Amino acid sequence: MKGTISVARRERLKRSKDHWMYSEAERHLTSKSKSSAYLGNLGDRSPDLTPMSSSDEESACLEHVEEPPGVGGKGSKGQIYFMDQETNNKDFLTEDDIYCCCLSKTLLHTSTPVTIGFYCPVGSRFNSLLDKITACMLKESIQREEEELRKSHQKPRRPEGWGYFLLLWYLLFYQPVITEVHLRRENIQFLFIRFSAWQYAGSDKLWAGLVTTLCQSIRKHFGALPLSFYHVMGKRPRFACGFSQDEWLLNKRTCLSLGGLVFVLLAGVSLLSVAIFVPGIKDSSALKVIGSATTGLSGSGILVTVFSVVKNMVISQKQKIEKMTDSEKFSSHLGFMSEVKKEIEMLTSFVYYMEIYERRRLRIVLEITSLDMCYPERVVGVLNAINTLLSDTNAPFIFILVIDPSIIASCLEQTSCMKGMADNGYLFLNRTVTLPFSIPEMGTKSKLQHLQDAVQSREDLMYKIITKNMERGVRSVKGKMIKLVDMETSSEMDQSQIDAQAVRYIHEAFHALHNDTDCLYKYIPESIIQMKRIVNTIPITIRLMLQQNITRHTMSPRSVAAWVVMANQWPCRLSWVLQCLEDRQQIRPTEEFRNQSLWGIFVENCKELYSMHKVLQNILALDGDPELFGNFLSNDFPFTVQEANTFLKSTINLDHSIRHKLGLLRGVNSLNKANDTSVTNSSVKTVQVSTGVQCSGIEECS
Repeated sequence: MKGTISVARRERLKRSKDHWMYSEAERHLTSKSKSSAYLGNLGDRSPDLTPMSSSDEESACLEHVEEPPGVGGKGSKGQIYFMDQETNNKDFLTEDDIYCCCLSKTLLHTSTPVTIGFYCPVGSRFNSLLDKITACMLKESIQREEEELRKSHQKPRRPEGWGYFLLLWYLLFYQPVITEVHLRRENIQFLFIRFSAWQYAGSDKLWAGLVTTLCQSIRKHFGALPLSFYHVMGKRPRFACGFSQDEWLLNKRTCLSLGGLVFVLLAGVSLLSVAIFVPGIKDSSALKVIGSATTGLSGSGILVTVFSVVKNMVISQKQKIEKMTDSEKFSSHLGFMSEVKKEIEMLTSFVYYMEIYERRRLRIVLEITSLDMCYPERVVGVLNAINTLLSDTNAPFIFILVIDPSIIASCLEQTSCMKGMADNGYLFLNRTVTLPFSIPEMGTKSKLQHLQDAVQSREDLMYKIITKNMERGVRSVKGKMIKLVDMETSSEMDQSQIDAQAVRYIHEAFHALHNDTDCLYKYIPESIIQMKRIVNTIPITIRLMLQQNITRHTMSPRSVAAWVVMANQWPCRLSWVLQCLEDRQQIRPTEEFRNQSLWGIFVENCKELYSMHKVLQNILALDGDPELFGNFLSNDFPFTVQEANTFLKSTINLDHSIRHKLGLLRGVNSLNKANDTSVTNSSVKTVQVSTGVQCSGIEECS
């Protein structure tokens, strides 16, 4: 049986390879005839090779897997066997695909630096979600490159081949200028760095591992020599004066210095040559001394520059930081973080330099995982290192902090660094995270997909990777994307229309935030960090609701903004209302309950919440003014149960661990009440029985 499966698999690979290496005549077909040929092979199926347009948000995260034998056409030569032909249909996208695509789309427009709190329980599916996010962002960057090329007709420069020497020339003699042309560029490239804190958990300097990993990855990506050139002779980019379009200015200081050294060197060599070889002047010792001194000084200046470049090539930033952490200076912290910050600022300015050289924006995405498996002191060090990296307001860093907030908050509260924040780990975490993203419960389609992957054998999973790689080969032949006809059903809204509608809704929601005639701005806190959290969350929420076909034609952007503000300002009280709502809905709610206001539910159950205020002290401290909460829900934004159920699937800025904790406490209270009731009833029965026995005894005695 195993041999039969292997033979069948080899035959399918051979057919796929034959299709990939199609004939030269077929390559010269027009796009329309190509599409017809492919569609003829694929029958009535939606083709798996749909091109990625700039507006196709979901197709960026589709994963193609093997199609079982017998599905599709007749197996003619040149046919590709890919499973999941439904993935071109938005109805077959899993919930995880939609969440990751919406987050990726938002990150493309979010200003940096930004820290995403990727909140998920320990042992959940965060690895697969991170892979999906990475794939979405990479494919979106490819689409933007193509659009920018069509718009500006300028290809991005790469530090490869001749471009490598051109980069060194620019580093030596030119200073970059940030112009309006550069700021309007939409093409973007991401550098992904995944940092597992568990690998450095045994070290006392876990945060240093984070910083050195960042430095080493940037050095490896761009090369040691360009980074060394910039460290010694590079100039930080400057902003243009007026509307100048010149992106490069001649570095006059370097030119004059280098030109002066070369001139002095040539002059010294000339004097020395004259003093040595010209008859009649050979015996002039003064001329020899002057020539030797001039040659030595100019030559030593050039040698010092070359030595500095070589030194920075040999000794990297990683080695410098590791050396500083091992010194006694580290134990006293005298200027240590200042030195680390200087190294980070140098790397940041180098990334700015490369942005202008490559004619595109660059973003460093640092994915931090397994932090909740480390000791509390290590966790605090990593968060402090993140804050150090974020100290530059224009740093091109995107941090994705994959954590379980309940565990991290507990770790923070066990350390001595929380004394100034009332020992509340949640407050410390909120100061670091500027975009909270709570992973929702696994949807039905996502669960079925993970179960399907779980039952597949190791060979099937490897074949899945091979087919995906082969599809990439089919998509691009000699660097040209194959264009196929877009197969859209009449029941689906075109993705470009969804994006256009999302942009319009986002602008309307932002207008509601800063509209002085609206009451919503009164509920927004004065903290700049909290404002950024709200502004960063609204686009994701709107995109999620549109992608999930939730109130697409009736959704109010103002209501979405109000819901995001409520989840940000009163996470504990809102989580309590949602938990009470969930418990009530499990008992077959009536239609009247669906129309009941959230404020009414809170009033009914607020006594139970306040009875647990000692246990929930830190979580209740996250909430804003209680009177404003009452005015928000009762007067200005009277959300109902039905509206809450609609918003809940797209609420990503509400920590689900809070509601989970509230649910456990409420369950324990219910058990205690039931136990107290049973004890009371049993005691009453005992009293009644004993009284009856006593009465019967008295009667007998009488």
